[in-house]
Amino acid sequence: MAKNSEWEIIIGLEIHAELNTKSKLFSVAPNHFGDEPNTNISEVCTGMPGSLPVLNKEAVRKAVQFGCAINAEIAKFSKFDRKSYFYPDSPRNFQITQFDEPIVIGGTVIAEVDGEEKTFAVNRVHLEDDAGMLKHFSNFAGVDYNRAGVPLVEIVSEPCIRNTKEAVAYCMAVKAILQYIDASDCNMEEGSLRVDANISLRKKGEEGLRNKTEIKNMNSFSNMQLALEAEIKRQMKAYQEHPDLPLEEIVQQATYRWDPDRKETVLMRHKEYANDYRYFPEPDLVPIVLTDKYIEEIRESLPELPLQRERRYVSELGLAPDSSFVLTSDKPLADYYEEALSFCDNPRSLCNWLIVEFAGRFKDMNKTLVTSGIPASHIGKLVSMIDKGTITGRIAKSVADDMISHPDKDPEEIVKENPDYQPMNDRSAIETIVDQVLAENPQSIEAYKAGKEKAFSFLVGQVMKLTRGKASPQIVNELIKEKLGK
Repeated sequence: MAKNSEWEIIIGLEIHAELNTKSKLFSVAPNHFGDEPNTNISEVCTGMPGSLPVLNKEAVRKAVQFGCAINAEIAKFSKFDRKSYFYPDSPRNFQITQFDEPIVIGGTVIAEVDGEEKTFAVNRVHLEDDAGMLKHFSNFAGVDYNRAGVPLVEIVSEPCIRNTKEAVAYCMAVKAILQYIDASDCNMEEGSLRVDANISLRKKGEEGLRNKTEIKNMNSFSNMQLALEAEIKRQMKAYQEHPDLPLEEIVQQATYRWDPDRKETVLMRHKEYANDYRYFPEPDLVPIVLTDKYIEEIRESLPELPLQRERRYVSELGLAPDSSFVLTSDKPLADYYEEALSFCDNPRSLCNWLIVEFAGRFKDMNKTLVTSGIPASHIGKLVSMIDKGTITGRIAKSVADDMISHPDKDPEEIVKENPDYQPMNDRSAIETIVDQVLAENPQSIEAYKAGKEKAFSFLVGQVMKLTRGKASPQIVNELIKEKLGK
């Protein structure tokens, strides 16, 4: 992360989430990802002359649910507007969106940053329809209109984010809320959650905002963090190298994209302004008018939200706040955790196995623990076997590797079939190895007696190494302490 005590970083995020309704925002065409190009379309999706939009009520409901979840004001009167732009993936040459009277106003998102809860302000949330997709081939391009008309909520934060860690935490919290209320599957690989970032810098203590740049359509949180860091460095360098130029000439308002191969932001176009889009009220749609009763019914039917679940895990299960945030930020993973928890009595150890051990193993495998086919009960059993002393932690790591190779196989069965996984509980056999290690490491004994606790850990490690991790750690600890005490 670019650091310079002179500068203050100002980030605002626009999160576009596709709503998981059965049909599109203004037509009966199916809202479904992955089908053959141009099969989920209608006259409305393709902008045929004379076709008229009809609003999807379920999309309105999901937008209101999100607004209630972030404690925002739900507008009882909101309207749609036309945003004009000309591009092949926009068949009507305009997008139907909400400009000056959105359905959700304000609100807050609370996220965990470095173990502390931080509150971020939301400016607005509005409904709009998605564009189609351009497909580039070797010597021509095609347009797939399956995505055209898919309902989106655009969640616009205030420019209240001050570093890239906060940006990622905020996005994770928003994604989790959308998942918990079942508004979106938030699959970034499929494009159902996309993030645009606005970044500007100013000197600390300076009033007002300098020119901002926008980075479009980042499709992963790691890419977003890298893109933000690169753009912050670029702007900082530009200001430092041209101190005599007017500020608006040094950093111009423009739109960039992130190039992951070059590890830099690349200029797409100079920034458009609102009047470039020629916004005007959508003449083919009536305004959305909501009642207090409708809004309250939705508010009262909200499920347990990620923040509530996170706080419950901290207070009732004793999880660390940062671990709890990682766990609850992914609803399928938190559901998996709770299922596994019914098979073991160690919430903290189970959490560690899920978000560290197994997450690390699946990192480069293009899948997750939840999608791996390993039943949650098997993870719970694995942790329980460690706690009971059936296997050591070191053996458990090897068992975990085997579980990934054979997702259906019960860990108890894996241990039973492999002689190398049988723990060593014979006290006299372990004692012989302890004696050997102590005889070979007199310097560590002296260091331990001089008050260096690391020396004790070293001796334990040597015993575990000679027993290939099979010795009971409890017996090893007891024997070494006993012998060093003498």
